Amino acid sequence: MNENEKKVIEEIIINTVKKLLVERDCPNRVVLGISNKHMHLTQEDIETLFGKGHTLTNLKDLKQPGQYAAKETVKVIGPKGSFDKVRILGPARPESQIEISLTDARTIGVDAPIHESGKLEGTPGIILEGPCGRIELKKGVMVALRHIHMPLDIAEKLNIKDKDYVSVETEGIRKTIFCNVLARVSEKFDYEMHLDTDEANAAGLNNNDYLKIIPNR
Repeated sequence: MNENEKKVIEEIIINTVKKLLVERDCPNRVVLGISNKHMHLTQEDIETLFGKGHTLTNLKDLKQPGQYAAKETVKVIGPKGSFDKVRILGPARPESQIEISLTDARTIGVDAPIHESGKLEGTPGIILEGPCGRIELKKGVMVALRHIHMPLDIAEKLNIKDKDYVSVETEGIRKTIFCNVLARVSEKFDYEMHLDTDEANAAGLNNNDYLKIIPNR
C-alpha cells in the first residue's frame, strides 16, 4: 500500500467516525452533498443512446445506498445551447429525468421549473445525444427542489415526518437560512442534504459541510 492509498483510507475513516459522532450527538446536523447537472434514464433510453443491451458502468458509488455515478455521459441539447458530457446516475429508473440549475436552464434556453425529484408533470422536454442515438424527451427537465434524505431513526429524533418541510441554517461569511427544504424520510436513505450548484455557491458552501436543521413549527 503506497502513501496516497494510506491517506485515502485515513480520510475515509476520519470522515466516517465524524459522521457517526455527529448523528449520535447532534442529529440536527446534516452533511451536504452538492448536485451538479445530471440525469436519470430508463433502460430503454440508455439502450437508444448507447446501443442495444447496454448497461451503465459504475464509476463511483454515491452516498445514497445503491446509487452511483456512471461512466457514461450524454450531450444535452436545448433551444439556445447545449452541454457536453452530462453524467448519468444509476441505476436505471422508470422514467427519464434531467436535473439542472437555474443558471444551466437559462444557458440552454429551457424553462425548467423547481420540482420534487420524480414529479415530472409540467416539466419541459429536451434532446439527448449519445454515441449510438438521439432522443427527444417530451418531459423531465427540472431544477430539483432542495431536500434532505433522512433515515427513520434521525427523523424520529427530530420529530420530522416524510414530506415535511424544514429550514436549514449555514455558517460562515455568507451565513444563510434555506427555507422550504423537503424532508424525504426512508429506512433506505443515508443522512444527506442536497443543494444544486447555484444554491451552494451563493452560500459559499462545499461538499461535506455540516448544516443545521431547524424544524418548521
